[in-house]
Order: sequence, then structure tokens, then C-alpha cells
Amino acid sequence: MPISNTENLNLIKQSARDFAESFIRPHIMEWDESQEFPMDVMHKLGEHGFLGVLVPEAYGGSGLGYQEYITVIDEISKVCGSIGLSVAAHNSLCTGHIMSFGNEQQKQKYLPLLATGKWIGAWGLTEANTGSDAIRMQCVATKDGNDWVINGTKNWITHGKSGHVAVVIARTGDLLDSKGMTAFIVERGTKGFAAGKKENKLGMRASETAEMVFTDCRIPEENVLGEVGDGFVQAMKILDGGRISIASLSLGIARGAYEASVKYAKERQQFGQPIANFQGISFKLADMAMKIEAAELLTRQAGKMKDKKQKMTKEAAMAKYYASEICVQIATDAVQIFGGYGYTKDFPVEKFFRDSKLCTIGEGTSEIQKLVISREALKE
Repeated sequence: MPISNTENLNLIKQSARDFAESFIRPHIMEWDESQEFPMDVMHKLGEHGFLGVLVPEAYGGSGLGYQEYITVIDEISKVCGSIGLSVAAHNSLCTGHIMSFGNEQQKQKYLPLLATGKWIGAWGLTEANTGSDAIRMQCVATKDGNDWVINGTKNWITHGKSGHVAVVIARTGDLLDSKGMTAFIVERGTKGFAAGKKENKLGMRASETAEMVFTDCRIPEENVLGEVGDGFVQAMKILDGGRISIASLSLGIARGAYEASVKYAKERQQFGQPIANFQGISFKLADMAMKIEAAELLTRQAGKMKDKKQKMTKEAAMAKYYASEICVQIATDAVQIFGGYGYTKDFPVEKFFRDSKLCTIGEGTSEIQKLVISREALKE
């Protein structure tokens, strides 16, 4: 394994692999067909330490670093992208935001619940008309005495319906003002906080994606994360880490599709021999292996910089962009290697194919990553 190959990392890799094989693999198509979000498995993930990978042990977390985190997401996503996505979103977005910008009281209250999987987290930045253009958000929070009152809707939110607590970024100042947005912690059950439409998706169907609707939702001052007006800046920093998450997710999906392809190519006979013997197939497998190796190196380099608290905006964007794009390419090639069988739900690669596309869209599209990379490169 590139960069980090310690005994501890191998133990974590085996632990995540064993969990995925025991608790996830037997149900992946059942959950995919029904679009069921398996909350019981999420709680189990928390019990095994996979929902608080980066959270210090003092708050009930595993107290590990990004190399371990990348490994966990990779191994889980290799079996099921949906569960990998939910684990990534819970760790890096909601939990990560409170861990990075919460005060001690907020950390003591929420991190133990999130890190142990007793509570599942959501994170709300995107709106129906403000995807990449988040600075034009219409969800507004206004001060009323010692409270803030939130009105508006957040869309495309992982765990938007079932999450027990959400970090929500709302506009508290002027439109287009990057210092005019604030992050709030909103608990499920708060009056005026409701779930809206649950999306019917192409892939990642067992990872819940839904609207969060706020109607005169009253939030106490103590639930403001950091300083008033810092919400957008906080969100951009959280997305840097989140891009490592999506790169890891992409890496796992690509690896799952590749390993299934290798196995099938060795077993499938045509013209009296395994199709792996034919150059057309073997060269595809060679390209897949190379792309996975490169994606992992980029992802682990960004994770190494994150652990050292170095600026890694460009590196995270590069990892996310490259890993997500090769994930789609590898999943597409996997379907081709399987031929007609690859187009059916009886074989695993059609699900990898469907799940892969989200990776080029979520937490910043490929086009946005290129914008980030070019801007950072031109500063150098």
C-alpha cells in the first residue's frame, strides 16, 4: 500500500474488510432495490469505531488519522458505495464540522453521540438553485432575541431525513457576501425542522438523500458554530477534507469493480481459454490497475498533508477529480469485460457502474475541481 503500510493500518484494513463482508455484502442488492437506508448497520459501524475515525478518544472516537480513514472508506466502498458514501459524509461533514469549529461544550455534547453511531449526522449547504454557486443561498437565519430563526430548504442532503442532527449553513448577512453566512447545529425534533422529498437516485440508492425544510425553526444562540458570519469559510475548509473522502470512496468503488473484473476474466472461457489471456482484456485490466494505483497515491498524499495540518486545497481537489473520473472509467470497463452479464443485476459491476457517477458530482463537480486546481496553481 503506497505511503503508509504499517501494522496498525493493516489491522484497520482487515477490520473494515471483515465488517463489510459480514454485515454489508449479504444485503447490498436488497438495500439497492428497496432504497432502504440501513440505520441498524450504521449503528453497528459506530460500535466498531468507523463513524468516529478522526475524532479524538476523549470524545468517544477512534483517534486515528487520515491514512486510516482513507483505508476504512476504501474497504467499505469496495463492497458497497452507498454505505461508503454514508460513512464518509457522517465522518467528514457533520462530525468533522463540529470537531473543527465547535466550542468545547458543543464537542462534549455532540461528538460522543456521533462518533459512537448513536446519532447519525447530516450537513446542509446545497440548495435547489445553489449547487456549485453556494454563495447565493436563499436559506436565511435572522436574529430574534437570544435565538436565531431559520427559514428555507436544503437539498441533496445525505441523511436529510433520518439524521439525528445536522450542521446547517444559512445566510445571516447580505447576498453574495462570503462573510454573510453562519453555521448552526440543528437537532432532529426541533420545531420547524422537517424532512422533505427523498430523492429517487440512479446509484448510491441505500444512502439516503433528502431535503431538509426549515419553517420558522428557532435555534438557540449556543448552537451557532464558531463566529457569526464564518459559515461559508468554514464550509470551504470542511469540503477540502470532504474531497479526500470522495476520493477514497471513488478509490473503493474502482477497486471493487477491478477485483470483480480480474476474477471474472480468469473464470470466463471463450475460444477455449480464459478471456484474461486475450490482449483486449488484459490491457484493460492493466490500465485499471495503473489508474487505481495513481488515484491512491494522490489520495494518500492529500491525507498526509491534512494530518500535518498543511494547506492541501489543490491536492485534495486533484485527488477527488482524478479518483472520481477514473472510478467511472473503471466501472465502465468492468461492464464491458463482463459483456452482457455486466448489464444484469446478477453480477456486481452494474451497481459499481451506477454508483460511480455520483463521485464526479458530489462535494464539487469535476469542473469545480479543475477550477480549484487552476486557481491554486496560478497562485504558486
